[in-house]
Amino acid sequence: MARTGLLALLLWCGIAIGVARAADDPGASLVFYDAAGNQTLDPADPQNNSSYAHDSLLAIYDTLIRLDNRGNPSPGLAQSWTRNADLTELTMKLRPGVVFHDGTRLTAALVAQNFERSTALGKRAGSGIAETMALIASVTTVGDDTVKLTLKVPNGQIEAWMGGPSGMMISPAGFADGATGVGIKPIGAGPFRLKSFESNVRMVSVRNEDYWGGSADRAAGFEHHYVPDGRARLNAVRSGQATLALLDSRQIPEAKGAGLTVQVTEKNAFWVMYFNIARAGLTDPRIRKAFMHAIDREALTDALTFGSSRATQQIFAASSPLNVRALDGAYAFDPAKSRTLLAEAGLKNGLDINLLILNNTEFRPLGEALQSMLGEVGVRLKFDTVDVSQFPQFYLPPQRGDMMLGRYGGRSEPVQMLFELIGTGGPFSPGGAVSTEIDRLIAEARTMGVDNPKRAEVFRRLVDIASEQVSLVPIMTRSNVYAYKPGCISNLEAYLPGGADRFNDVRVGAKCK
Repeated sequence: MARTGLLALLLWCGIAIGVARAADDPGASLVFYDAAGNQTLDPADPQNNSSYAHDSLLAIYDTLIRLDNRGNPSPGLAQSWTRNADLTELTMKLRPGVVFHDGTRLTAALVAQNFERSTALGKRAGSGIAETMALIASVTTVGDDTVKLTLKVPNGQIEAWMGGPSGMMISPAGFADGATGVGIKPIGAGPFRLKSFESNVRMVSVRNEDYWGGSADRAAGFEHHYVPDGRARLNAVRSGQATLALLDSRQIPEAKGAGLTVQVTEKNAFWVMYFNIARAGLTDPRIRKAFMHAIDREALTDALTFGSSRATQQIFAASSPLNVRALDGAYAFDPAKSRTLLAEAGLKNGLDINLLILNNTEFRPLGEALQSMLGEVGVRLKFDTVDVSQFPQFYLPPQRGDMMLGRYGGRSEPVQMLFELIGTGGPFSPGGAVSTEIDRLIAEARTMGVDNPKRAEVFRRLVDIASEQVSLVPIMTRSNVYAYKPGCISNLEAYLPGGADRFNDVRVGAKCK
């Protein structure tokens, strides 16, 4: 057989024979231009509760339990764990030989210090961490390598929470003297070690050669740049200033026309308008239903996303077992019905809504399209624009905005996702749940393990109520759209537990620039 024919056969059979590895440059850094940034690198910071802010955190910090790309709990800093029968205890056995970037050894006492610190922050921490710590009654260490969490009430989701910010471990030197936010030293045990950080500008890290998971094939460094303007991100890839950039979906044709590779990574994420139902004019469900009927979702996806999104009217993506297909037909685009509902609610002249919107180029076109559609039925949207890092102003007192336009990135555990989106106390339902039944069902779901067959029934009832009473306004699904030069990036996979993808194992090509 000719050499070229043999090579083709070997590649078709999946035998790489060193070709792919030869194209990688172990001395190159992954330079990523993103539409979201980090105000701080403190996992407990409220802004870092957003899973779109996790790229840098996942690189610097390891979690006690690692969530795989599908969101399944797997060994991390804890090499194994057990639960008791009534789901009130989680016992984790730590991985031996783990050291932090400052040389500190991972011990059970160090883990306990992290939990004590997060507990002391209380509601100053992001909602995910605050909720997790409020659940823990005590932390017990057994020798140097075992930590037992005793919970106040049964909970079947704690493993998933240990795979997010709640389980990100910091060397105690990082939060000495009660340091929080920008005051901490971001010393983790992850695959990349921090070199420099400028708040809401860039994070620069270098490969951790002592990483317990090995450093072979990993990029020499990971740089995360916060660039809210989509054109600037695209131009950075074209010029070689960036090796990878997040695109606004409407830039797909331009990026392809420039010869770049465009990768669409589907997420369990969606564009959504959140209500603060405590605000005047939003308490009546007829008003909220009017919002649903006023939006032409198909037109929005066609005009703005170039095939990277799908219209949706529900919380869970089509790929999720919790998706209820019938709900996507519950609210047809019907401006006349929308106006009728507003009139029935005593608003025949419409209403004014203050909409919190974030200041990057992905949000503005969608916001303006929604402003036009809702304006047709008498809902007058006034934009209140804030920096991406300031979205917690929607729910932290004093709460800002009647509604907020957001891109929710999903969570690894459905109960956490439902609580955040529609439960009383959740960050994206600052006015409370639209029904006390929602809170009751969320509390019931928390007591169920993932293998409990009744969980599906509870989830179905929750999404039914959220749709029927319109807890929020889903618009369309959202994928991460990346651009890079052909052959520059490999091993970039979807990370479904959050809105950001995990870049720790992405490889950079030798001829990337």
